[in-house]
Amino acid sequence: MHNISPEEIVETLLMITQQNLDIRTVTLGLSLQSCADPDVEVMARNIYETVTARAEQLVPVCEAVSAEYGIPIVNRRIAVTPIASVAAATSAADLTPLAAALDRAAAEVGVDFVGGFSALVHKGTGDAEARLIDSIPAALATTERVCASVNVASTRSGINMGAVLRMAEVTAETARLTADRDSFGCGKLVVFCNMVEDNPFMAGATHGVGEPDAVVNVGISGPGVVRAVVAALAEDADLTEVAEAIKATAFKITRVGELIARETARRLDVPMGIVDLSLAPTPAEGDSVADIIEAIGVQRCGGPGTTTALALLNDAVKKGGAMGTSSIGGLSGAFIPVSEDAGMVRAVNDGALTLEKLEAMTAVCSVGLDMIVVPGDTPVETLAAIMADAFSIGVINHKTTATRLIPAAGKQVGDVVEYGGLFGSAPVMSVNGWAGSRLIRRGGRFPAPLGSLRN
Repeated sequence: MHNISPEEIVETLLMITQQNLDIRTVTLGLSLQSCADPDVEVMARNIYETVTARAEQLVPVCEAVSAEYGIPIVNRRIAVTPIASVAAATSAADLTPLAAALDRAAAEVGVDFVGGFSALVHKGTGDAEARLIDSIPAALATTERVCASVNVASTRSGINMGAVLRMAEVTAETARLTADRDSFGCGKLVVFCNMVEDNPFMAGATHGVGEPDAVVNVGISGPGVVRAVVAALAEDADLTEVAEAIKATAFKITRVGELIARETARRLDVPMGIVDLSLAPTPAEGDSVADIIEAIGVQRCGGPGTTTALALLNDAVKKGGAMGTSSIGGLSGAFIPVSEDAGMVRAVNDGALTLEKLEAMTAVCSVGLDMIVVPGDTPVETLAAIMADAFSIGVINHKTTATRLIPAAGKQVGDVVEYGGLFGSAPVMSVNGWAGSRLIRRGGRFPAPLGSLRN
């Protein structure tokens, strides 16, 4: 057995107390397949009863594990079966009662968010999926904890361009219905390419149909720890040394996540699922992916060299994490949500970071265009075109990409929105006005690339 040295204890304490190391989320995935019923109100009641019964001990167990091991667990969350697949049992046009049931259940058990008001339409939109998508704006406007996601593209299927335009319309409508909260409803809505079944992070978490009835998935964090390690290197350290330092740090962070995941799963008596290696920033000073990029040597995040630094960071995190757990899953990379990263916000305000650069960064990081606030009068065709560009990167490069765009109602470039907590604040970014409106209105399906033929 490995003996823990005093130096290692001190190092871990330093990570927690000064460098913002934490477990970003313990997410309990739950199957709701058994809740299906032709009567939407009966189904809503089944969902509430299932979630409250299965998740009753989640928060108490997380609090006990956190206290015992001294590791902060910032969020306790639930992910459920994509609701569209359950809602196929009913013909109800309005599926907001199901979102309301999820919201009440989440409040009852004390979790931060519940993800899974979701649909998969990457190859075509079925009746239940269409009804769920139509219900998203009202569902997000009338609930506090419910998150929605829709998968509109995959490498295997290409891009459902009609669904992309529809999700741009849904995004705009959600922004309008939550205008009194700076359109925050859009902060709970993710549009995906290559959605994964075991993502523990909100707002895109769902419990895939290939998962067991219940499972514990953990999302780690630690941008502050990685930044401190990189900043401590010699000024003339080469990039191989930088990568090795990040790898070693990612290994340590991942071992913490593995410990918490195993212990939480054991106490809840459910299988342990995955450890998501993603570096998830917060608005806290120093807990920033942008700060890591600048510590590597870019003058300001968004400047030339940013994509190189982010690619190196992402690769080193994956390599180090792979040595720390055999249960890698989720998204596992670096997140670049603008509003949630103080360094990203600073870079936008300085004019260094633009929407176009964030799109380039999407090619080498987890997810991509995340928590980006744009003017409220941005045309839906432009929103759809921004989404389609991000999904094209995902389709061609066999990776998960996503957008969480917030067309903040009544806001213009230079305005600032305030969301508070982990969601932070963000300046309204400018959008290129020369969008391909005719391209988006063509509809149809962007064909799957040749690289998808792997069988």
